[in-house]
Amino acid sequence: MPSSDIDSAVTDSTPGRYRRIPALIPRGGRPHRPLLAMVALMTTLVAVSLLGTLVDDRVLLGESVWVKPLKFGFAFAAYGLTLAWLLSLPHRGSRATWWLGTVFAVTGVVDVGFIVVQAARGTFSHFNGSETDAVNVIGQQIFMSGVPGLFLANLAIVVILSWQRLVDRPTARAIHAGMALAALGMFQAYLMGFTGKQRVLDADGRVVELVAGHTVIDPASRTEAVRDADGMPITHWSTTGGDLRIAHFVGLHGIQILLLGVLVTAWLAPRQPWLRAERTRAELIGVLAFGYTGLFALVFWQAMRAQSPIHPDDTTLGVFAGLVAVVAGLTVLVYLRGRDLIRAEPDTAPALSAVVRPLG
Repeated sequence: MPSSDIDSAVTDSTPGRYRRIPALIPRGGRPHRPLLAMVALMTTLVAVSLLGTLVDDRVLLGESVWVKPLKFGFAFAAYGLTLAWLLSLPHRGSRATWWLGTVFAVTGVVDVGFIVVQAARGTFSHFNGSETDAVNVIGQQIFMSGVPGLFLANLAIVVILSWQRLVDRPTARAIHAGMALAALGMFQAYLMGFTGKQRVLDADGRVVELVAGHTVIDPASRTEAVRDADGMPITHWSTTGGDLRIAHFVGLHGIQILLLGVLVTAWLAPRQPWLRAERTRAELIGVLAFGYTGLFALVFWQAMRAQSPIHPDDTTLGVFAGLVAVVAGLTVLVYLRGRDLIRAEPDTAPALSAVVRPLG
């Protein structure tokens, strides 16, 4: 079995399309140490930020100054761990992707480092237009170079890997769709820069001009008054207008959702005969990817229409209902196809991989 094949299958006399249920852990891959180091740092940041929310009572826009480092630490830890796993899979162009992963890791540490510095100083990191604050001026230059670096490094990895089948079909489909969604999620965040100025107060009560924000409101009613202050619990997503951070979040973490779908279908395969064919599981992951991409498009469209996530109008609800109906219909079709495959050969039983068997 070639090194790029991580199915770790048990071979028997069953037909090829039933023979393999994928192992979920790659073998022979080289761990990407820079990304893993970034993950360790971000995980530490999450713990420190949690402590900061408890012992530091300073706030920015109604939430602890340590909430933003907490969110970014968690997001980078989750995405970095996924990317490190992905780049450990044997693939063509691994030297290039190793360097791209390293660029992502270093740039991520530097960018989030500036967020931590600004949080400790009790002021804003993103969109801070203060030109009299030397630390902020330097930090904004870091953002101007670092954020495109993160996006381009991730996009280049997507391009290199998108034409390769690294693993079994369900996992490959999850990787390709998830990485594309991550690139879209990063790209749409640039639109936050066009939401207009606002004047806010830092943790010490000083007025700070933000050149943009994450809340979208009707341009006709836009002023420089603060608009990013009112938000939902925990996420702080806007309750007064559209919020571009939602689509950003949905896009970035799509790959984790899709890979979770691969894990769930592999776990269910020994119990549900219709899922035992690799083609059926790949089709089901394709349906999940379609539905998730539709959700990404929907929340982005909702934000651009200056509509709060907690106040959807009838049009938004109608589109969401239509998306759910289409996904449900496609799922039923996949189920029927998978059931027909099993019925066509009722005496066959797929062998289970060494990884899937213990899950049962």
